[in-house]
Amino acid sequence: MGSAGPVTIFVDETTRVVYQGLTGSQGRFYGLRNRAYGTLVVAGTNPKKAGSDVEGVPVYATVGEAVAATGATASCIFVPAPAVMAAVLEAAEGGVELVVVITEGVPTHDQALLRSRLARHFPEVRLLGPNCPGVISPGRCNIGITAGEIAMGGGPVGIVSRSGTLTYQALHELTRAGIGQTTCVGIGGDPVPGTTFVDCLAAFEADPDTTAVLLIGEIGGSAEEEAAEFVADGMTTPVVAYVAGQTAPPGRRMGHAGAIVSGNRGTAQAKIGALKQAGVAVGGNPSEAAALVASLVAGR
Repeated sequence: MGSAGPVTIFVDETTRVVYQGLTGSQGRFYGLRNRAYGTLVVAGTNPKKAGSDVEGVPVYATVGEAVAATGATASCIFVPAPAVMAAVLEAAEGGVELVVVITEGVPTHDQALLRSRLARHFPEVRLLGPNCPGVISPGRCNIGITAGEIAMGGGPVGIVSRSGTLTYQALHELTRAGIGQTTCVGIGGDPVPGTTFVDCLAAFEADPDTTAVLLIGEIGGSAEEEAAEFVADGMTTPVVAYVAGQTAPPGRRMGHAGAIVSGNRGTAQAKIGALKQAGVAVGGNPSEAAALVASLVAGR
């Protein structure tokens, strides 16, 4: 994938990925697609198919065996929802630093328990997801289901989003405008994500190559308000935002398990207000948000 370039967050061209679920149809499709992009997909796991391979990618019984044999540093999980908790804990115990869970439908109780167990026993392990598109550092590493063709490297914009589809639109809009991205992180829209807006904003703030951030939120929960507090508390990298679900009726879940408005809590209007008060420029739609980022980058 070439020589090392600018700093990225979470992944780069040295990241070595094991796919838990590589022998399944979705794991195989995206694992091989990520490998074709240039990602170092070094192993898969399946205790029933250990010793086999998927188009040259060796399959091991456990993540620990894969790490020992290949030096894998990250895991991407494509297993059914009931098996996700065990898979994440296996990955953490196996020695990887990053676990990306693509699977949707993971029970909220499992999500909360996982985040608690990782914080207590494996604080060095970052969990991304569940129910997320993954993370891409354009031209260097792509873990998950994002189409690498719509991304463009070279910076200077970092993207963090709760919505998979809007992540893709943001990438496409910026690429079409000729604006490269440092890293794009889909944190997922479930109620208890392993990695939050604040985690990503802090990482982008520490990245000297990210000079602007596009944050894509949606109704439900308080993640956007927490992001606004972080920005207001002294983040120096400028942030542009878009909040989806502005016409969603109270009590109706929109798309994601975490996207539900309860009374006056979690509304798009409340989130937009908090972000604007923190000095964040907020677009009325994804295209407008991308245009705001373009203007911001052009003016720096």
